[in-house]
Amino acid sequence: MLLPSLHRRSFLASTALVAAAVVAPTLRAQNKLEKVRLALAVDGEAALYHLPLTIADQLGYFRAEGLELEISDLVGGARSPQTVPGSAVDVFAGAFESTISHQSKNQFYQAFVQQGRAPQIALGISARNLPAYQSVAELRGKLIGVPALGTPAHMLANVVLARAGVPSDEVRFVGVGTAANALQALRAGQLDAISNIDPVMGMLEQKGEVKIIADTRTLKGTLEVFGSAMPAACLYASQEFIQKNPNTVQALTNAMVHGLKWLQTAGPSDIIKLVPESYFLGDRATYLAAFNKSRETISIDGLLPEDGPKTALKALGSFDPVVKAAKIDLAKTYTNVFALRAKQRFRA
Repeated sequence: MLLPSLHRRSFLASTALVAAAVVAPTLRAQNKLEKVRLALAVDGEAALYHLPLTIADQLGYFRAEGLELEISDLVGGARSPQTVPGSAVDVFAGAFESTISHQSKNQFYQAFVQQGRAPQIALGISARNLPAYQSVAELRGKLIGVPALGTPAHMLANVVLARAGVPSDEVRFVGVGTAANALQALRAGQLDAISNIDPVMGMLEQKGEVKIIADTRTLKGTLEVFGSAMPAACLYASQEFIQKNPNTVQALTNAMVHGLKWLQTAGPSDIIKLVPESYFLGDRATYLAAFNKSRETISIDGLLPEDGPKTALKALGSFDPVVKAAKIDLAKTYTNVFALRAKQRFRA
């Protein structure tokens, strides 16, 4: 169950910078933004997973595109815009796999710009509870903390368990969020293992509180876990919204790709100046170390890899029986039309 939004921000537009004509199936180019005021929900913006969104936001790139963007930061890793209580959400910042999960329920969402080209998740064993840990089989009957049930971190843990021959129903999963609560749960001995994102995992790892056994915070580690490219955080919306608002979606994509290009050359001091202090969880040095370690996983141009959706479907279907039984049309889960145009504009 989700908690109310942590904070909401609105950015007022000055002048609308109209996106170039969009070429997409059944869509015609228009001369202005179809919708200026947008509600965007994000599943834990403080995580490094969503750093590109934070950067585009803080640098005013959405405003520069003529958008008034209201961001609702959720607790625990929401799965879709429809799960936001009492809120009409236009666009969602979350895991690419959500588009697959929703299609299995006959709900069609489409990712249109990628933030990360690796999940940036690590699975670690509690040094306090399992100091003599040797194999994944030892997790039978143990408690594993994840941001929320059904999130990418939950999926990663299931993939690792399955590879070791441990059925997911032989362990217990509990949602602990992606910030201070996750740290406290592990440190208090409430968890035997934790699958989470940075800065949480970086802080636990640095202090020797966890032993990392699976790590997708690097491209190499992602290949070791999934065997191929694995799309991660994206902006996505319903196909209906994208079809009705192509110029608005292009403006969103432009802002994100602009932010991605800025991140390619950003240094630690640049990050410190822009990222809200609360995101550091009281430890700037560890946050920056985590950023440096995972920066190669940040998307360069917003494009989703062609083989990525297939990898995501395989991973999600390995433990979700609904997805496994469904006939998923991966071509409907994403589009690179908007990111390609933004890439050309910003030479990303």
